[in-house]
Amino acid sequence: MLLRAFIIALFLSCAVQPRAQQLAAALPGSGERVHSAATSEADSAPVFYVVERGVRVYSEPGGSHSSRIALNIRDAVRVLSEEDGWSHIEWNNRRGYVPTSALSNLWIRVDKSDRLVYVYKGAELIRTYPVDVSISDEDKVRLSGRNEQDHWRIPEGVFFVARKNPNSRYYRAFVISYPNQAHAARGLRDGLISRGEYDAIVRADMAFREPPMGTPLGGLIEIHGNGSGRQRAWTRGCVALRNVHMSELWDWVHVGTPVIIER
Repeated sequence: MLLRAFIIALFLSCAVQPRAQQLAAALPGSGERVHSAATSEADSAPVFYVVERGVRVYSEPGGSHSSRIALNIRDAVRVLSEEDGWSHIEWNNRRGYVPTSALSNLWIRVDKSDRLVYVYKGAELIRTYPVDVSISDEDKVRLSGRNEQDHWRIPEGVFFVARKNPNSRYYRAFVISYPNQAHAARGLRDGLISRGEYDAIVRADMAFREPPMGTPLGGLIEIHGNGSGRQRAWTRGCVALRNVHMSELWDWVHVGTPVIIER
């Protein structure tokens, strides 16, 4: 829920016209605002999200006077200004300063049909990469066996980077937060998972942590390297980029970076 609220704030505030309605369902903690003249500046300010846990908010830049406020990973903030490595922010109608390095507005969109990955900073498209995809273009439903190629599927929906793996057998990898709440709800409805498994997935999703990967829904869906760059179909549910493109993305992407996967 927080992730969806944040994407609403981020993409609508950044005026991403072609994707606003679709993507306005995925970023955290925007909440309802009490509108007044004092909030007009913040209403037009770009939205970023927090990339670290327990980020302290300071009353002045420099970190000498901290408040009792600590921001959590994926909290949405509006950035009013930036100077000398510090961002002046508004969060829940409060203002203060945080290190600019603790914030990001980067997100990733995967188009399975076009076999492309689009990388954005706020409203700006900064990179487009060709990718290899899975054999089936359908939405992932359950764990696939080695010989069940029809279920070698990339899940669709709103996710986040749950873990970065620098030692992947596929060069490097971003582990995606599949299964998420939507897939868990469908799995529970269809009798694929138990109530306990559903609850565990929901708890992980709400805390922006890696979900259980050992349920009948499957897991370990990644954006990883060792891709051909020729937009081939061979993976078992992952998105494969060329290694040079993974290297370029590696330092930009954080745990918590939003990932939208569509067909």
